[in-house]
Amino acid sequence: MQKQITILGRNYTLRADDGEELEAAAGDVDRRMKLLLGRTPGAEQYTVAMLTALNLASELRGLRRTTRERLDGMEREAAAIEAVLAAAVAEEEE
Repeated sequence: MQKQITILGRNYTLRADDGEELEAAAGDVDRRMKLLLGRTPGAEQYTVAMLTALNLASELRGLRRTTRERLDGMEREAAAIEAVLAAAVAEEEE
């Protein structure tokens, strides 16, 4: 499906499987770019777009790191639980 979005007053037509998700993402990018433009008057839109992309990439990397750390912790906890259960089963079999 094709979806039209607007970022900083410019319209873009994109293909998307999930039009609502694309609109939400475009709205987020638009808000972030407007915020940066407000903080840096006179900045070129290209520069604002690049800074916005870097901010988003940094957030994504942080989320990935946090998710990886949480998954590692869950795997350690699961292994500990598995060891306790295996020991309990071994005791029952004796």
